[in-house]
Formats: sequence, C-alpha cells, structure tokens
Amino acid sequence: MADFLGGRRVAIVDGVRTPFAKSGTLLKAVPAVALARHAAKELMYRTDLPGSDVDEVIFGQVIPSVVTPNVAREVSLLPQFPRTIPAYTLNRACASAAQAVTSGADQILLNHADTVIAGGVDSLSDIPILHSRRFSEILVQASKAKSLGQRLKALAAIRPRDLVPVTPAIAEPSTGESMGQAAEKMAKENHISREDQDRFALMSHQRAAQGTASGVLTREIAPWLEGRNAPITSDNGIRADTSLEALAKLRPIFDRRYGTVTAGNSSPLTDGAAAVLLMESDKAVAMGYRPLALIRSYAVAAVDPGRQLLMGPVYAVPLALDRAGITWQDLGAVEIHEAFAAQVLSNVQAWASQAWADKLGRSKPVGEVNWDITNVYGGSIAIGHPFGATGARLVTTLANEMQRRDVQFGLISICAQGGMGFAMVLERS
Repeated sequence: MADFLGGRRVAIVDGVRTPFAKSGTLLKAVPAVALARHAAKELMYRTDLPGSDVDEVIFGQVIPSVVTPNVAREVSLLPQFPRTIPAYTLNRACASAAQAVTSGADQILLNHADTVIAGGVDSLSDIPILHSRRFSEILVQASKAKSLGQRLKALAAIRPRDLVPVTPAIAEPSTGESMGQAAEKMAKENHISREDQDRFALMSHQRAAQGTASGVLTREIAPWLEGRNAPITSDNGIRADTSLEALAKLRPIFDRRYGTVTAGNSSPLTDGAAAVLLMESDKAVAMGYRPLALIRSYAVAAVDPGRQLLMGPVYAVPLALDRAGITWQDLGAVEIHEAFAAQVLSNVQAWASQAWADKLGRSKPVGEVNWDITNVYGGSIAIGHPFGATGARLVTTLANEMQRRDVQFGLISICAQGGMGFAMVLERS
C-alpha cells in the first residue's frame, strides 16, 4: 500500500486526553465541546505545532449536543488555529475516535492532507432529554402562530402526558436490546462465569491503579482546572482498594435473577475527550518530531446485532492482522477495549478457538492473548469509557507502550454498537 501511495506513511506524533470522570461527578457541568477543545489545545501545546500546519480536524462523538452538533468544527475554531481549517464529526459508536484517526490517516495517505488532529469526546452527564412527538408538534404550531391568541390556543392543547420526558436508552435501535443485556447473553452462551468476570475487572482496576501511581497514565492526561477547585489530574473511576470479595457482593443489573454482569465488571458511563496528532511520517521527521508509531493497517467488521452483539472484534482483528502482513504472535503490545468483562473474555475465547477459526474460514485460531502484554495499565472498566473518546485513548496508550517496550507491532481491538468491531495495527520502524 505504501509503495502504491508514493511511500507515504502516517505517523502518530503524540496523543493526549482529559481526565476520564464517571458521569454525574467531577466533569458533570463541563460541556463536551469544552472537553474536546481542552484536549486539542493541550496537544498543540505539548507538540509545539503551529496551528497553520493543521489541514483538518476530525472528531468522533456518539451523543451529540443539539447546540454544537459538529464538535470538531468548534475545536478547529480554537484561537490556536486559523479559522479556515475544515472539520467534521463522525459516529461509529464506541470506535468513533479510532475511526476519526483512520479517516485522518486516509486523507494523509491520499495526499489530501499532511497533518490532522483526530480524536473524540462524549459527556454522559449531558444526555439530551427528549419529549413526546405530540409536544413537538404543538410547539411548532405555536411558533407559526400569527397572533398571541393563536399561540395561546395552540399551547392550551398541551396535556400533562405530553410533558413526560423521554430518556434515550443505550440500546440497539434494531433490537431494543441494551449493551448490558447483550453482554449477559454473551456470558451465558460462551459460558463466561461471574467469578471470571470479577477477576478480570479486579485486574483492570489494579493495573490502572498501578499505571496511575507510576505516572504512566497521568502523563497522557491534560489536567482539568476550573475556578478555585483543585486540578483534576487522574481518572476517578479507578478503585485501587477494590477486591474480589467486594466485586462479588454487587448485584447483577441486566438479569437480576440469573445474571452475572454487574456495575463492577462493566465500564461506567463516563465524561472525557482525547486527541491524537497525525502527520505524514517524512514531514514529522523533517519538523523534528520522533513519532511514537506508524499506522500499519486497520479493519472494521460487523455481525448480526440480534445475535452476539459485541463479537465484531473477533472478525475485525484477524482481518487487520492479514492486512498488516503479520500474525498474532508478532504482537508486542495489545489494547482491548473493555466494554464489559464478559465481552472481553468472549472475544479472547473466540480468538483462541478452533470452532471460531472454522467460522472465520481460517485453518487455525487467531491466537491466544498474552496478558503480560495486554491492557497492562488496565482498561475501560477501570479508566472509564466516554464512547466517542475511547479509541483515541487506546491509540495513545498503545503507541506509548510500544515505545516503552521497544516492540515493533501493536494491536487495538474495539467492540461497538450495531454489532461492529474495529481493529488497528500500529508499527514502530
């Protein structure tokens, strides 16, 4: 591919994110656009990049604001940039920021851009609350009224039932099934026990706590300062003091009688943003940067949402590895998005399964996960999961870890709403 495109490669120069905070807590009053702008501004500061060098801004967001629906454009209007930079916002569910990265990479490979800021954001504290269709129609009718009398007559038609808010559910539009219900189904069908899920969640919290204490995770964070409050410098969902016993006491959420998925072994609703600086590799070197990694390949796959909703990575990962021309055994670092412990363990089980290899049309299993090189600083269960931002966090953490370990290849795996799976291979040359 590189030869066909004139030898152009896409470098990950750096990445940064805000602290990730559980919704309704530390960042509950901060609009998503402010978080996105903060991450991008800190990225520009750390890399000392002239704003005029940026060709495009691409952000992912799953729950857009009705006030600022194109959050990427608001980022590109920061004072650090000329106001002529085009920008757009996309949605590939939990893989949105990763898609923003690959969309930016595609523009660089096609020689349409040399430098792109890509990232994502979501504020789960600021979910739009809807109202009934009838109430909307009445308001529209009132707005079109030509006199005060007509307006009052229209508004007089409002009934108490019209004022009942409609809260959006985090569920599949095609099936009505929530993500948690899908995780429960996967746990049952794949025989993933409650104890295994809790042990995985405990590992995520312990590793994230170690990564925070050592400064590995906090170095990726742009502290949030507001008023006279103490700066927020780390993620507030990490429970360094949790235990297997404490996790075992939590009740199932989605199947209260027979379920195994709990708040403890699931990723929390989270507020946060992340941004990555992408640059054509030769330009990056010419400007004096030492890129963290190069993008080697990526792949997206989809499964029937009515079946095992979060198994998309089982299909996407081997495709990304094939496109990269490597195998699982070549990987030196791996980051798997942790939507639910049941989802991760189901994917891990499938990658090592000959039965799943047969389904994939492969002669042998994709590979067995080595936890010594996988999610070494925890994952979304502990760190948090702002839907639109997680992909950029994973890219940043993986690229940094590949440099620390001095390994050539790394992999990102993300499950996403709609039965989608996303995978990306990074390379250090």
